[in-house]
Amino acid sequence: MKIEKEAEEILKKFSDALQDIPPLEETYYLVDNLNREREDQAHEKDSTKILRNAQVDEDGNLMVEKGKWTG
Repeated sequence: MKIEKEAEEILKKFSDALQDIPPLEETYYLVDNLNREREDQAHEKDSTKILRNAQVDEDGNLMVEKGKWTG
C-alpha cells in the first residue's frame, strides 16, 4: 500500500537523521525546593486611593460601567 511505503520512507529518513546526532551525556538537576510554602500575611489596604477617582452615588455606592460582553 502507498501509505505503508510512505511510512517506511519517513521512518528511514528519521532513523538516518538520528544517526547525525552526537551522543551526549545525560544532564539532570536536583531540585529540593518543591512545594515550598510561605506564611499568609494580611496587609492593610487603603481604599481611599482607589475611590478618590471613582464615581459614587448619593448612598456611597461605587458606580461602574456594565461590561459590553454581558449584552
